[in-house]
This record gives sequence, structure tokens and C-alpha cells, in this order.
Amino acid sequence: MNYNPDIYNKDYKVYHLKLGRIFLYQNYIVTEFDEGVDINFENFKELSQIIEQNFKDQPFGFIANRINSYSINLNDAELFNKTFNNAIAYAIVAYSNRTKRIIEIESHFFKFNKKVFHNFENALDWVEETLANPNSAIYNK
Repeated sequence: MNYNPDIYNKDYKVYHLKLGRIFLYQNYIVTEFDEGVDINFENFKELSQIIEQNFKDQPFGFIANRINSYSINLNDAELFNKTFNNAIAYAIVAYSNRTKRIIEIESHFFKFNKKVFHNFENALDWVEETLANPNSAIYNK
């Protein structure tokens, strides 16, 4: 399901990047990467700059709304882990069994405090709750 930010009463900015659409909020982002993109550390730099400019060293949340099928270069996992160590809540919304299996593989490489959800609302609730209580976050490091 495509994300509709207008149903939430929160200020946001939308970015249309080479990788897809990004919705930026005060303390988290929502991504909808395009069908078939191959995400690596190099082509993620445009989004990295947005994250750095807006969150610097403060804790932030990341919601990957996986409405499309795309790949992440697992060879770059360690770079992502080191660069975004202030990402204290990483929610993944999976809509298919195939996506869930892919996430299981990715989970062996990425060390974020992450959780997989079947709907966007539960993912958003978890991210907001984790950001409100950062000391209670359980990390998969």
C-alpha cells in the first residue's frame, strides 16, 4: 500500500530521489524505494545527506514501506551499520511472503533495532514508541 502522509496530522517534507520517495518527519523517515532498484552505500548518499542534515547525532527512526521489490547490497551492510548507529528504530513493512524471506536474510547482516510489520500503522506506532522511550530500545547488535 502506498504511503499517504496526508492521513496523519504531522508536518513532513517529501523528496523524490533516484531511489524513490522519502517522507521526512521531525524524528523519523519513511521510504518507498522504487521497483527493482539495487541499493548500495554509494547510491544511498543522497538519502544519507538528508539524514545527516536533519538528525545529525540525535536518535531517529526509519520506516521502510516495502511496497516494491528491491535489493540491498549486503556487502555494504557494515558501512550502513556504522554510519547510521543513531537509528534506534528500524521498522520494515512487508506485504508479501517473498519480502519477508528477503528480510530474514538481510537481518543477518544489518544490526539495527528492527522489527517487521504487516501494516504501516503498527510500524509507525512502534517507531514513535521507541523514539519516545529510547532507553528501552533493544538492539540486535
